[in-house]
Amino acid sequence: MIRTRFAPSPTGYLHIGGIRTALFNFAFAKNNNGKFYLRIEDTDLERSTQDAVDKIIQGMGWLNLIHDDEIVYQSKRIVRHKEVIQELLAKDKAYYCYASKEELDEMRTDCEKKGIKPKYNGKWRPEEGKILPEIPVSIKPVVRFKNPKSGDVIWNDLVKGDIVVSNEELDDLILQRSDGTPTYNLCVVVDDMDMGITHVIRGDDHINNTPRQINIYRACGFKEPNFAHLSMILGEDGQKLSKRHGAASVTDYKEMGYLPESINNYLARLGWSHGDTEIFSLSELCEWFSFEKVTSSSSQFDFKKLNWINNHYLKNKSFEEIRELLSVDFHNKKLNENQLNHIFELYKDRCERLVDFENSAARILNPTVSFSDDLKEKYLNEESIKHIQQISKLINESTFDLQEVENIIKDYVKTNNLKFPMVAMPLRVILLGTDQSPSVGHIIAIMGKDIFNKRISGYL
Repeated sequence: MIRTRFAPSPTGYLHIGGIRTALFNFAFAKNNNGKFYLRIEDTDLERSTQDAVDKIIQGMGWLNLIHDDEIVYQSKRIVRHKEVIQELLAKDKAYYCYASKEELDEMRTDCEKKGIKPKYNGKWRPEEGKILPEIPVSIKPVVRFKNPKSGDVIWNDLVKGDIVVSNEELDDLILQRSDGTPTYNLCVVVDDMDMGITHVIRGDDHINNTPRQINIYRACGFKEPNFAHLSMILGEDGQKLSKRHGAASVTDYKEMGYLPESINNYLARLGWSHGDTEIFSLSELCEWFSFEKVTSSSSQFDFKKLNWINNHYLKNKSFEEIRELLSVDFHNKKLNENQLNHIFELYKDRCERLVDFENSAARILNPTVSFSDDLKEKYLNEESIKHIQQISKLINESTFDLQEVENIIKDYVKTNNLKFPMVAMPLRVILLGTDQSPSVGHIIAIMGKDIFNKRISGYL
């Protein structure tokens, strides 16, 4: 059975790159009738936080990336990790290293002088016929992995193709720190083996870890999984995606008014494709997913494209569906349901995010509105205010029926030999504080008499 896992570290919030990794793990597992696991790699106790764990779980749930079985917490498996370290020591695949910090600094400086990659010199590595130094009493040892000295580590990456790394480039990495805590590379290997992970799908920033982990697999007598390293997501400026390019956490996107199906759809297209298909559901992604369609080149995050996809899903929802998704703060305003329904129908093609609808509704239904001096100077003069006063009187004599309001405005424009914007634009500014809106007749009909007169009152 195919088994994949998403293994975030709760030292920070779940970001967009992490979610795409989770999405591809989920889709590949479901495409193969396999299992998808969530593992929280929380062994960095100083930097890991419960808030970050909660945000990871909330984000995964919001996006419907439902994991199989219980969540695995790496911090609860330390006894098992140490057990494997002891097995490696017993098999002469690992050893105690008593090098001091000063010695390690000297090794690093020496390598830099020689212009080579910093590397542990193997001082405490046991070799046949080698006499090791006397063990210093004052230093607590680390446990180092006895990496092969020759040969190559070769694997066929499902995204990058064949990758070859010489063992001469790898040093004897630390498996256990001097305080007794196991390190990342050891923990990952043991956890993946015990969980039966068949495919490790992760970002290509982990490629340097892969040859080291493959050697640990082999030293432990474990069968290594298949590896797939996903290319980086870049910001709109072509640089590595970071907080400055947008939201820090995937839950921020929820608060910004994006829909989960939009995020999944958009992220799937960042590095994967199904012909020219742009819009598809999570179930369709799972049905179509394969690594043959995953690109090995970097992808660029584009908010305009994300907004376009989000708008597609928004305008294809009913008002009842949208109403359930609006923020708690918006619900607490207890606005008129009938007016909200009309506002949604009027604005749904224009709204890219849920917050756009909330802002549009608030702009129409709030008792007051403000606008800039620039708009006032551009549209509100003695002549335009006179027209607004006369139209307002006519509209107040009506029932505020949409068709009736629109006919009043059209007839007034025609009778006074005006161009429509000469009336519509000042009305928009006074009623909404903007010169960009749908039909002004629709706006007035939705507002109703009370709100309309409150907005106009300052110019009568």
